[in-house]
Amino acid sequence: MENSHIAAQKVVYTATTNTTGGREGASKSTDGRLDIKLTPPGGRGEGTNPEQLFAAGWSACFLGALGKAAAAKGLRLSADSNITTDVDLVLSETEGYSLQARLNISLPGIYDDDAIAIAEHAHTLCPYSKAIRGNIKVETNII
Repeated sequence: MENSHIAAQKVVYTATTNTTGGREGASKSTDGRLDIKLTPPGGRGEGTNPEQLFAAGWSACFLGALGKAAAAKGLRLSADSNITTDVDLVLSETEGYSLQARLNISLPGIYDDDAIAIAEHAHTLCPYSKAIRGNIKVETNII
């Protein structure tokens, strides 16, 4: 049943993948643009892992959100702007596996106070940041 209090939404893109074999398998997108082998974190072989994929996707999306947040302040990001994203797979004796992350943001030519404000605004814009808000520990650093 649809909730009439929720604003209308429009799907603008759907990513579809098929994954087999879990962390020691493979994942392919239906459009053929993604075709990767998977290996466990720290494992041998030529694959990547879900943590690396999440870090790459989030940092790409977040950099776009930083651009929108900067524009809202009348600023423009340098082509050298970048994010190094660390995603940790954490094991707790009481809660099992979880994630935590650090976004290390470099915005050359933008003063630290502005960079901090832009990063805070970007977290309200980025779909990845919205999805994990309150679910994992996230540290945002301006470097």
